[in-house]
Amino acid sequence: MTELLYQTDSYVQEFDATIASALQTERAVVLDRTAFYPGGGGQPCDFGTLKVEGVTFPVDKVKKQGEEVLHFLGGDLPLPLVGASARGTLDWVRRYELMRTHTALHVLCGTIFRDYGARVTGGDMEPRRGRLDFEFERMQGELVREIEAAINKEVAQARDIRVKILPREEAFQIPDLIRTKINLLPEGIKEVRTVEIVGLDLQADGGTHVGNTSEVGKIRIADYKSKGAINKRIYIAIE
Repeated sequence: MTELLYQTDSYVQEFDATIASALQTERAVVLDRTAFYPGGGGQPCDFGTLKVEGVTFPVDKVKKQGEEVLHFLGGDLPLPLVGASARGTLDWVRRYELMRTHTALHVLCGTIFRDYGARVTGGDMEPRRGRLDFEFERMQGELVREIEAAINKEVAQARDIRVKILPREEAFQIPDLIRTKINLLPEGIKEVRTVEIVGLDLQADGGTHVGNTSEVGKIRIADYKSKGAINKRIYIAIE
């Protein structure tokens, strides 16, 4: 089992770990602990480097596999030996932009749910850009301008973001914990990670976020489209 450092502290940029196993065919290693986000919930995985015994490997991809996190190493040097000490370093510029973007999407989701009661039907993101699909019958320029003003007002409130890991039974007592149309949480999980934008939004989420909405910056609604009779897509950019 890999200890997931990012679940409790999204600001860990470097960390020490031990090589728990090496997968030659996949050219990947499993660490006993990691700050690399393995992707999921629309948020891409992290990139960075892994330094082992003086050799620095690029981390080209990270993926969750069961209770372990696989770190795929670039280059053609032999994989590190099991038991070796390692130093992981994230591509922090990219990670922090993803944190800002993910929090911005939660601000958008929370504001729209509060003001219009619309749930999310899909989403995706990249550094400083993202999109969410909502259950809206109509989407017009005037409404989009209202939403843009409202979400930037929330950012300016400098709301703290709090992360908790709760027992499943306790988490599911929270009203509207799942903001997506379909509950994506697996049936077997015993704990649920929640992300709260204090005073605005509280939902289940596994990704990384900034500590305060003031870190997000200005959110611009870059575009919007109809993706069906009651499915409207909103694209955002972080400036």
